[in-house]
Amino acid sequence: MPNRLAHETSPYLLQHADNPVDWWPWSAEAFEEARKTSKPVLLSVGYSSCHWCHVLARESFEDEAVAAFMNDHFVNIKVDREERPDVDAVYMEAVQAATGQGGWPMTVFLTPEAEPFYFGTYFPPSPRQGMPSFRQVLEGVRAAWTDRRDEVAEVAQKIVRDLAGREISYGDSQAPGEEQLAAALLGLTREYDAQRGGFGGAPKFPPSMVVEFLLRHHARTGAEGALQMAQDTCERMARGGIHDQLGGGFARYSVDRDWIVPHFEKMLYDNALLCRVYAHLWRATGSDLARRVALDTADFMVRELRTAEGGFASALDADSDDGTGKHVEGAYYVWTPAQLREVLGEQDAELAAQYFGVTEEGTFEHGQSVLQLPQQDTVFDAEKVESIRRRLLDARAERPAPGRDDKVVAAWNGLAIAALAETGAYFDRPDLVEAALGAADLLVRLHLDEQARLSRTSKDGQVGANAGVLEDYADVAEGFLALASVTGEGVWLDFAGFLLDHVLTRFTGPEGALFDTAADAERLIRRPQDPTDNAVPSGWTAAAGALLSYAAQTGAEPHRAAAEKALGVVKALGPRVPRFVGWGLAVAEAFLDGPREVAVVGPSLTDAGTRALHRTALLGNAPGAVVAVGTPDSGELPLLADRILVGGEPTAYVCRHFTCDAPTTDAEALRVALGG
Repeated sequence: MPNRLAHETSPYLLQHADNPVDWWPWSAEAFEEARKTSKPVLLSVGYSSCHWCHVLARESFEDEAVAAFMNDHFVNIKVDREERPDVDAVYMEAVQAATGQGGWPMTVFLTPEAEPFYFGTYFPPSPRQGMPSFRQVLEGVRAAWTDRRDEVAEVAQKIVRDLAGREISYGDSQAPGEEQLAAALLGLTREYDAQRGGFGGAPKFPPSMVVEFLLRHHARTGAEGALQMAQDTCERMARGGIHDQLGGGFARYSVDRDWIVPHFEKMLYDNALLCRVYAHLWRATGSDLARRVALDTADFMVRELRTAEGGFASALDADSDDGTGKHVEGAYYVWTPAQLREVLGEQDAELAAQYFGVTEEGTFEHGQSVLQLPQQDTVFDAEKVESIRRRLLDARAERPAPGRDDKVVAAWNGLAIAALAETGAYFDRPDLVEAALGAADLLVRLHLDEQARLSRTSKDGQVGANAGVLEDYADVAEGFLALASVTGEGVWLDFAGFLLDHVLTRFTGPEGALFDTAADAERLIRRPQDPTDNAVPSGWTAAAGALLSYAAQTGAEPHRAAAEKALGVVKALGPRVPRFVGWGLAVAEAFLDGPREVAVVGPSLTDAGTRALHRTALLGNAPGAVVAVGTPDSGELPLLADRILVGGEPTAYVCRHFTCDAPTTDAEALRVALGG
């Protein structure tokens, strides 16, 4: 009999709807049940494409005896961390504070007042490598709850007190200056892996936001070392197994330092951020590799993640059927020499093995190889390689595909909208701009209510019950601002303004600090607040970026002042932990540069001269520059007010720090003015 998860919109929760565990979704009713029955709460947090979440489910949650014990002694709550990042954040902070590490699946035992008292991540079905079995953990917690209830309550209250004492002190309320950004660059240089690209050791995550900072820093200062680190890192990732050499897009991270073996799940947010940063790398350098990767990542998102409603799904699983009915990590993506021969014939298989680095020993497990592009002296026939790539991709399409998490997350769709709008504009791909508009339209129609409040998720055209958090408001505003620059449609600037007004009124503290949840959101044991950039820009730094761009487009002083205050945290963290505040550093570069405001006016948006100036404006490297395009009398965008055609010709105006250059009708002069 299905449990209470059968009517949820989260694919992760639905995966557990037929477990023998009597799961509850996170709700007031679940905690009321715990109080009524005097049982502790078992909170299990994971997400749909998480490999070890699936393993724990198979080993323990599908086991009738384990489930019966859980049902007898606990109120069991299942949470999708992607739907409820606030719940995930406050308990993950507790787990990390207590154990020094965290991860998913996350298992937390709570009092009926939602106070945590015991934590863990994955627990095996039988004891191994010093870890207790899941059943042993359950029995130990039940015994403590039954026999030492006062002690448990004391521990829980102490944990909550300790968390409350971890308020963020974020320095002053001023943006970083030259000194702090130079110190951040020096810190990154120290952690840079000159041999392999990227930062730190294994596992290696794509540092897309740090690369954005490096590109902006180079554009503003001319620092060649910053550009070199950005270029080399992007090239190594693009040649590695973390980049899908057949279908485009990137896996979540590399388990090794050389980017060869990925953790195979593909997340929307990684691909959106990487698509945008490779497009920006091309803009800065003209690199053919950067162009190809930006486009194949954009095409991957549209082809494999776009939903029927026009939004973008969250993720593709790491695991898939290996053809024998067994779910195996990476099965969809890896190849043996024999499999190459089967598809390509002897001669082409030999060439493919050399080109993609497929060996008899394999670079993954069981003699299988992850396709990569090793550096080599051989010159390959481009047409032959393209034919091989197509045939392998067609053959791969016959394999059982990884599962897709169809949940549409507002924040990640905002990141995808920005990436697709810009990539489409740079490479004359109006279909990509259309895809961005389709996702933006879905967010407005489904996720926004009459007060411009955002819902975090939807699935199959049905909006989820969870309120948007700071990153949703900030990243969707970022996407809408990019659309306004690319299309010249003022409505997207208006929508961004509505969202950012919520940031100012509902997410901002008295001193300008930002919170992840709104002031009127559900009260948890603590109001989450995290300014560090991890897999995605933090809500804090994303809001700073969107507020700054909106202020540049509109002249809204409260938004610029709020952006400057929010950047105070980057002043504090940038020199100390630059790898974990990459987006904040990128926004600080824009703040230091102005950012520049570019208004392009012409007789019509389809006029060739207007389009040429608009394209030149979009391709300018000035950090965080904003662009408005339209006719002199359109009234669509504030930056166009009082701008006239010079000599009846399409004209561009560039302003920064309240000072404007002389208007120009010459695209080359505009390019120079924008550091192109």
